[in-house]
Amino acid sequence: MLRFYSLAMLVLLASCPLMAQTPAAMPIGPPSADQPCAQDPAADPGQPSSSQYAPCTPPPAPATPLAPTNPKRILGLIPNFTTTDDSATSRSPLNGHQKHVLALDQMFDFSAHAGNFLQASIQQVSSGQPHYATNAFGKRLLAAEADQITSCLFIYGTLPTLLHDDPRYFRRVEGPPISRAWYAVTRTVVGRTDRGAATFNTPQLLGQFGQASLSNAYYPSQDRTLHGTLTNWAVQLVYNSAFNVVKEFYPDVAARLHRHPMGP
Repeated sequence: MLRFYSLAMLVLLASCPLMAQTPAAMPIGPPSADQPCAQDPAADPGQPSSSQYAPCTPPPAPATPLAPTNPKRILGLIPNFTTTDDSATSRSPLNGHQKHVLALDQMFDFSAHAGNFLQASIQQVSSGQPHYATNAFGKRLLAAEADQITSCLFIYGTLPTLLHDDPRYFRRVEGPPISRAWYAVTRTVVGRTDRGAATFNTPQLLGQFGQASLSNAYYPSQDRTLHGTLTNWAVQLVYNSAFNVVKEFYPDVAARLHRHPMGP
């Protein structure tokens, strides 16, 4: 079943780099016409440079450290703990403990419970699946919580540990938008091993199917059908692919809005 989340205001903080301090003994600014300067060694390799004069060409400005590109929450609410950039520094494999910690973060995050509450409320008003009797809001809420726990445990913890797969979404960051969108959608089917090789995304596909199958233990009898189980499984996979696209492009959209803030 699709998860419904309330939207929150996004607050972006900008950090300003510290200005580098210039020693008092060094001349500040470009040298004047009657003031000698140290020659650029690249331009005149035979002439030794003097440290008592300012360089003829200004030194390059210090690089500003890059802020993390993947916020832990999208719009300050939706959990985004499983996303990381596809870079050399983030490809170190997770051990079994780290994978289960990731599953617990997804499982018990406050926004997950808020989404389950909203989902159960909509199901109650619309009499949607699971088709409990009237005045069964508590059962719908408990069913949503059980779905949340089992899917997170299978997808991010148990199956990736047993199969030596990496449960994270590795954001491509660069490339044409269409190529990145296709990459994001296909990550539901294509996963990554702990060694970084592409593989069939068994934890996602089998984990979602396991969750849909286990839900038959607490869903009403009219929802315990093969057709209902397969439909629930397919909807979850479509939702996962769509959310991968959001995770891929959300940092880009947030950065653009930060550079061009909207007027009051």
